[in-house]
Amino acid sequence: MIASGQKPLKWYRGLTDKKRRLENRAFLVEGEKAISQVAASHPGEILEILSVAEPPPLFRRYPLREVEAGRFRHISAAQTPQGIAAVVRLPENVYGSSLPENAGNRILLLEDVQDPGNVGTLIRTAAAFDFSGAILTKNSADPFSPKVVQAAAGTVLSLWLRKTAQYLDIIKSLKQSGYTIIAADVRGNNVPSSLPGKEKLVLALGNEAAGLSKELLNLSDYRVRIPTPPEKAESLNVAVSGAILMYLSTVK
Repeated sequence: MIASGQKPLKWYRGLTDKKRRLENRAFLVEGEKAISQVAASHPGEILEILSVAEPPPLFRRYPLREVEAGRFRHISAAQTPQGIAAVVRLPENVYGSSLPENAGNRILLLEDVQDPGNVGTLIRTAAAFDFSGAILTKNSADPFSPKVVQAAAGTVLSLWLRKTAQYLDIIKSLKQSGYTIIAADVRGNNVPSSLPGKEKLVLALGNEAAGLSKELLNLSDYRVRIPTPPEKAESLNVAVSGAILMYLSTVK
């Protein structure tokens, strides 16, 4: 466990960089609410608390480092720092291509979704609708970058995550194992009512501008389109579309 007060403040600031996160096997979660979520679901993964003021009783079990407000602003990646952050252990195998032995029945795939806010919101939504895991492509936003973690509101440990360039091979393997591949596609010919009732599925969402690749669309069993009046809005934001489709996938 990290001992309080032993590291220079620049060490914590370094966790905003992917290379430093990998080297130190840790990332930052900011804000009391998000830290509480991690403490409730994975209490053993919190290594240290940084705080400007006395932390809530729930966090006093962890090593504490008190930091002046000005110094905390230097550490924080948030535009409006909340004055409290947790150093959290980075999960194993996030950047590998092998899935957990029990991958679960519902999996989210994000193909080149690059906006950190969208990625964090989709991870949070997947956790809320009991998806087991999420696969992110190499060009997607990093799931443990500060903006993604902030948008995920403490849920990044609530499901397994894989960020890999080998995602097409993984999808092929899952399809062979009985998973239904459902692609969100603005030109799709299936309506969302095709989602309910699938015992094992992968829901694929694509890049904000380009959508899903031809390779992934060709692998899909269904191409689902959320109907919208084109004269008002041709399509929906990827995080909104994902939320709708993930909810419908839980309907029996």
